[in-house]
Amino acid sequence: MSAEAGLAAAFARLRPGRRVHGISAVLLPYTGEGRIDWEAFEGLVVRTKQAGLDVAVNMDTGFVDLLGDAERLAVLDATRRALGAGVPFYAGAFAGSAADPLSAYHAAASAIEARGGVPVLVQCVAMHGLGPAEKAAFYERILQRTARALAFELSPVFAPHGEIWDEETFARVMALPKLEGAKHSSLDRGKELLRLAQRDRLRPDFRVYTGNDLAIDLVAYGSDYLLGLSTFSPQRFAERDQALFAGRLEFLSRNDALQHLGNVGFRAPVPAYKHAAAQFLHLVGVLRGDGVHPAAPRRPGADRALLWD
Repeated sequence: MSAEAGLAAAFARLRPGRRVHGISAVLLPYTGEGRIDWEAFEGLVVRTKQAGLDVAVNMDTGFVDLLGDAERLAVLDATRRALGAGVPFYAGAFAGSAADPLSAYHAAASAIEARGGVPVLVQCVAMHGLGPAEKAAFYERILQRTARALAFELSPVFAPHGEIWDEETFARVMALPKLEGAKHSSLDRGKELLRLAQRDRLRPDFRVYTGNDLAIDLVAYGSDYLLGLSTFSPQRFAERDQALFAGRLEFLSRNDALQHLGNVGFRAPVPAYKHAAAQFLHLVGVLRGDGVHPAAPRRPGADRALLWD
């Protein structure tokens, strides 16, 4: 066997030929004065969709936990305006610290669906003390008024309202018919591989959307993705995905280049990745500046040299 044939055989041990569902969590950019840059945001939404990825807004990358209710609604309206009528999108439904989190989730999901979006159920602190059966029952009550949705388990390293489920909780949540998938953001490759095995065994049609920006090759093992890293360069992600679908070995080099960007952007402290995204998009001429939410952590200016590389 030639070296080239051997490499192709090794690549086939992964899952080439698979069409990945890529969703990009779009950055919400800010002006230097600390105001949302709506024009720039709509441009990022259009850029993402034109690249061939689905759009997700009001996610961690969009500062969902730092926005007020009116701002989250304005983000939905801007997304609808940018995409035009009938184009689907995904959006975080967040209850925050509401006294009645169930009602807050219902209101948030209803607002998303009214604008043609699919809710992504972002965790809140009120869920943390619930056992597996209670937690699944709470999700089921949210879904009673929702046509379909995705769930979202988020490592606390990103935000304190997040948590990573145990295997029983994942199994119970995955069994809810209206949930089409779940974004898994543990940053733990082994845990996600266990999620995939559990999914394949219990509900093969359920989609595990990797949120592991430090292991984006998990798409080659059966994950789809809903990533913040893809907001840096949605076109390059789409090209990488197409290479995997076509079974081309260039998937490997394209993935490695994007992973280098992820390792720089998502190093500790992880929440500062949003400023890294703004810095990068400014460097490549997509944004006029590198402003982020006034309460968000920032990277040092020297990071621009790393991102330029």
